[in-house]
Amino acid sequence: MDGTLIVGVDGSPPSLAALDWAADEAERGSLALRVVHASGWEWYEGHEPSFGINREAVRAQADRVLAAAAARVGERTRAAGVTSGVLDEDPAAALIRESRRAAGVVVGSRGRGRLAGLLLGSVSLSVAARASCPVTVVRGGEQSLRGGFRRVVVGVDEAAGAAAAVAYAVRAARLRDTELLAVHAWRRPVPEAGGGPRPVGAADPRRLRAEHELDVALRSAVRDHGAVAVRHEAVEGQARAALLDASATADLIVVGARRRPGHTGLQLGPVNHAVLHHAACPVTVVPHA
Repeated sequence: MDGTLIVGVDGSPPSLAALDWAADEAERGSLALRVVHASGWEWYEGHEPSFGINREAVRAQADRVLAAAAARVGERTRAAGVTSGVLDEDPAAALIRESRRAAGVVVGSRGRGRLAGLLLGSVSLSVAARASCPVTVVRGGEQSLRGGFRRVVVGVDEAAGAAAAVAYAVRAARLRDTELLAVHAWRRPVPEAGGGPRPVGAADPRRLRAEHELDVALRSAVRDHGAVAVRHEAVEGQARAALLDASATADLIVVGARRRPGHTGLQLGPVNHAVLHHAACPVTVVPHA
């Protein structure tokens, strides 16, 4: 892995928002920035296959998209090491390949094709599911995109599995000089008949266990990656609801994705999907170490 942040552009407004976010992130983290456009983007997002593709016209359009993106970056950031390139291949495959040696990949939430009305484009979902490095899907309103909430949120499922996501979130909060909010959801079982109510004031062992998981997950990450203002919440309810609620006042939400034996790439669970499709701020998916 090198210190390069990859951003995929297709000329659409969501990809330009991703480009702006990536330029700011590269400058903030002293990363090189590589802007890429895959020539297959024009027909990937929901277009009918075509056997009469004018390759020269496609390449000319790709060059125009990339030139406009490079000019936009130059006006926005002083980050060193900005490069660009057109990749003559499927965009999801190109970005997944680029991810193998990258510090991160950034994509917009939707593409330009006829399926652009979807909550999350097929390229973005494929890259978030299969990339080898952290992937940020840029979404949300102006306040979160400009860092106006001054809060990074990280979802913690279990301390051991969440280590990579928590470490990423701590670094992100430190670079932004913002608060880090760690969220862990827990749920009560359905009461058994005749079990009776829990005495008033008695601590629920599941809440205590959730708070312990948060303490363990945060302790080593803060020690290893720098001091930040940390707050944590053990929330009773569904994890997806807790994280989506937290995203409403966050500049970035970070979630982990675990690998399943016998499967290729990252397997995104229902919580990952819910956050990627519905969060009110940019979302970073971090592979479990």
